[in-house]
Amino acid sequence: MLRVSRCALAAVLSLTLAAPAFAEPKPVTPAQADKALAKIRGGAGFKTALATLDAQHDRIVADTITLTEIPAPPFKEQKRAEAYMAMLKAHGLADVEMDAEGNVMGLRRGTGKPGGPVVVIAAHLDTVFPEGTNVKVRREGTRLFAPGVGDDTHSLAVLLGYIRALDAGKVQTKKDILFVGNVGEEGPGDLRGVRYLFTKGKYKDRVAAFFSMDGTSAPRVTSGAVGSRRYRVTFKGPGGHSYGAYGLVNPMAAMGTTVVEMNKIKTPTKPKTTYMTSVVGGGTSVNSIPDAIWLEVDMRSESKDELAKVDAQFLQVVAAAVDAENVARSTAQGKVSAEIKVIGDRPTGNTREDAEIVQMTAAAVRAAGYEPVLGASSTDSNVPISLGIPAVTIGSGGQGGRAHALDEWIDVSKPESVKGMSVGLAALLAMAGT
Repeated sequence: MLRVSRCALAAVLSLTLAAPAFAEPKPVTPAQADKALAKIRGGAGFKTALATLDAQHDRIVADTITLTEIPAPPFKEQKRAEAYMAMLKAHGLADVEMDAEGNVMGLRRGTGKPGGPVVVIAAHLDTVFPEGTNVKVRREGTRLFAPGVGDDTHSLAVLLGYIRALDAGKVQTKKDILFVGNVGEEGPGDLRGVRYLFTKGKYKDRVAAFFSMDGTSAPRVTSGAVGSRRYRVTFKGPGGHSYGAYGLVNPMAAMGTTVVEMNKIKTPTKPKTTYMTSVVGGGTSVNSIPDAIWLEVDMRSESKDELAKVDAQFLQVVAAAVDAENVARSTAQGKVSAEIKVIGDRPTGNTREDAEIVQMTAAAVRAAGYEPVLGASSTDSNVPISLGIPAVTIGSGGQGGRAHALDEWIDVSKPESVKGMSVGLAALLAMAGT
C-alpha cells in the first residue's frame, strides 16, 4: 500500500499566484548595462556610500560576529530575528516589523508614490545547524570561523552597512527598497520565509525586483533556480521477534530495495539532475523485525520536466519495493506499506539572461573588477523566479569556505570585502533607480 501525503499541497498551489502586474521589462544589452553602471558608480552619492562602507568596515564585521553568536537553527530563528529587527529600527527604516512567518523587514522610502513598486534585498536568518551548536566566533587574522558565519550571517550585516552607506551618501532612489531578514531558507525550512513574503506578505503585489544575498562570492550571479523535491518515506509492517516471527514481511527490506533501485536511476548531466538517499531511521531493537523504518531522499534539477521524471521514477521504485516484499515473505500478520510525505518542494525556473536585473548585476560585477559567473542554484530566489518576478542571488563580498560545516569561515580583509560589497550596492541602485 502506498500513501502520498498532501501536506505540501497548499504551499505548491500558492506558487501559482500571479506575479505583480508590472510592465514586462525590455531586454538590456551588456553595453547598455555597463553604461548605466558607470553612471551610478561615478555619482557623488555612490562614491560617498562606498567610502562609508570602507570607513565602517569594522562595524560590519562586529555586526557579523554579534549576529552569528545568536543561534538560529531551523524553525528557531526568533531570537536572531528580534535582534535584527531592533537593528533595522535603529537604522531609521520605516514600517519595521516581523510578519506572521517570522521574517523581519524595514522600508527605505524612495521618491515614488507610497504603495508603489519595491525592490527587495534579503538575507536569510537561519542556519543549518541544530540547537545546541557552539556558534562562538573565533578570529584568526582576517578570518572569522563559526557555524553559519558566511551562510548567511555576514550578508545580514552587509545589508545594515548598505542602509548606513545610502544614508551617508544622501542617495535617493525612485523605488522603495525593502530590507529583509527572512526565515526558512535552509533545509527543512523549504523557503517558507520567501514563500510567505510572495504569497501572503503585505508587499507581495509590489515587488518589482528581488535580490537574495547568500554566501560571499562577488562574481557569482545566480539567475537560475534549481528545483528540488524531498520526501520522507515511512515503511510500516506488523513487526515481531527476530526469531519467533521470522519469515514475516520486513519494512527494512522494502526500504533497502528502494535505496538500491533508486541508485540505479540514470539522470542527465544537462540539465543537471541529481538525487540522494540521505537519511534513515527507525526500528525497535537488534532482535526485532521493525514495525516502522523511514528514509529521506532529495532530488534536484535545473529542469522542471527532468525533476518530474526522476520524481515519478522514485515513486515507482517505492511501490515496486513494497509489492516485492509483500510477495517475498509472509503477510499473515499484515502487509508492508509505505507512507510518502513531501518535506521539501522548491520550484524551478530562470530569470532571462537579457533581463535588466541580470545584466545590471553582471555589469556591477565587471565594474568592480571581476568576471561575472552566471549560474543556477537553490536559493530564496527560487520563489520569485518561479512567479516570473525578476530575481537573482548575489554574494556579500570577500571570501569564504566550508559552508554548512562546523569550521565554516569567511575572510573579512577590508580591500577585498569592500570591493565585493560594492557589487550588490551598485546592482541594488540600478534596479531601484536614482
